[in-house]
Amino acid sequence: MIRMDYSYQSRRDILCIDVKSFFASVESVKRHLHPLESYIVVMSNPELEGGLVLASSPRVKKEYGIRTGSRRFEIPKNSKIQIVEPRMSLYIKVNMMINEIFKEFVSEEDIHIYSIDESFLDVTHSHALYGSTEEIARKIQLRIFHKLRLVTAIGIGDNPLLAKLALDNEAKKNKSQIAVWHYEDVPEKLWKIYPITDMWGIGGNTARNLYNLGIDSVYSLSQYDVKALKRIHGVIGEQLFYHAHGIDQTILSEKYIPKSRGYGKSQILKRDYVNQYEIEVVIREMADEISARLRKHKAETGVIHLSIGYSRDILDKGFNQQMKVFPTSSNTKIIETCLQLFRHNYTNQPVRQISIRCGKIDYKKELQLNLFEEPEKTIHKEELETVVDKIRKKYGFSSLVHASSLTRGGTAISRSGMVGGHKG
Repeated sequence: MIRMDYSYQSRRDILCIDVKSFFASVESVKRHLHPLESYIVVMSNPELEGGLVLASSPRVKKEYGIRTGSRRFEIPKNSKIQIVEPRMSLYIKVNMMINEIFKEFVSEEDIHIYSIDESFLDVTHSHALYGSTEEIARKIQLRIFHKLRLVTAIGIGDNPLLAKLALDNEAKKNKSQIAVWHYEDVPEKLWKIYPITDMWGIGGNTARNLYNLGIDSVYSLSQYDVKALKRIHGVIGEQLFYHAHGIDQTILSEKYIPKSRGYGKSQILKRDYVNQYEIEVVIREMADEISARLRKHKAETGVIHLSIGYSRDILDKGFNQQMKVFPTSSNTKIIETCLQLFRHNYTNQPVRQISIRCGKIDYKKELQLNLFEEPEKTIHKEELETVVDKIRKKYGFSSLVHASSLTRGGTAISRSGMVGGHKG
């Protein structure tokens, strides 16, 4: 049996904190209901039979089996369930309040926001003020409940991986909503995780690749030849092996945030778009918004990617294409490139999903002139876009839109008040 000598591994006191059914819990509290006793479902587009469930309260999950990703037609008629529309701005506000509570217990660099409802805290240096790791976890739970009436589950581990696994596989099932996993618990807890997809970081595709090697459990993964895993799957294979032994050397205060990233936008249309003009209206609107975001961050893109998804009733699922461009944040250039990609690959099928992403990002320090455009023209365009950006910043994005956005196909105005694609 392969077992690790953990005496060489660093140990830190990590909490992985999850707000149970966050969106649904916030809506419950706003209605003066206990989050664990309410029957709340937060749903996008509830007027449609295909409306998507974004969150459901614990009772709804347990009694009706309605979870994130369920659809409107799956909710039984005449049930106790109350369907509400999302309020993303409210959830973001509550998330910021939770983060402020975290800062009462740890410094900002010891906090890693994993998602809007889940965070990692390194409390290694907080014991003198707040007690043992478990005492700190309990104090944070009580502080959040007393201030915001929200229920949290907390996994505790010697590193972020063990804390996350403790949260997902034990804490959420405990009455106390707290669980502790140390290196010494690996054989009894980590190796017992089943199926293998319940292991953090192993999705369906990875699991299938492992099955092909005869690996069907976390234990069998931990006993496999690490050199063979690395040879077959590269660095990821090696990482999976060490994760199966509970080893993760991440230090929260040393988080690396890459300077270069992508800027993108996607949306699922409320109906199938069959008119090419209407599709191009939406593409223009989305490219316009991304361009504004690039300029806001003084960034330019060198690669533009367009993804078109056809209606689910069509055998052809769509296309993904990209094009290199001279570094730009210009509305005109980005729209022009997106339309070129679209027109070259579109096959006159009904469109239901559109996604635009700008990559190869660089952050400019001065105006960059294009050899193929007169300097005066480049300067004039940038000045005009600056004015448009200032107007939108003061009065909202929809205060200044292209006339085409007023046509039947336009979505920019109706989506201008949304956050993350949902009602703010």
